[in-house]
Amino acid sequence: MAHIRPDDAILTPMAVPFDTTREAHGLQLDTYRRLGGAERVAILFRLNALVRETALAGIRRRHPAYADAQVHMALRRLVLGDAD
Repeated sequence: MAHIRPDDAILTPMAVPFDTTREAHGLQLDTYRRLGGAERVAILFRLNALVRETALAGIRRRHPAYADAQVHMALRRLVLGDAD
């Protein structure tokens, strides 16, 4: 039986993605823990860019007539909300 460290508490059934086994998820988390700060930040920026591009693609799909400036304005509204 594997030893469970206190920081493994995030390995609850709800935290494991549906398409990933608990073992694979645990390996991924262990890999992230071994990374240095710069490597973690690089991953953060890549994931942020991926989410941004996915959101832009969704806006373009829902609003095919939008010009590029309108797509980016819709993204800003999605992220920041509407001004009151």
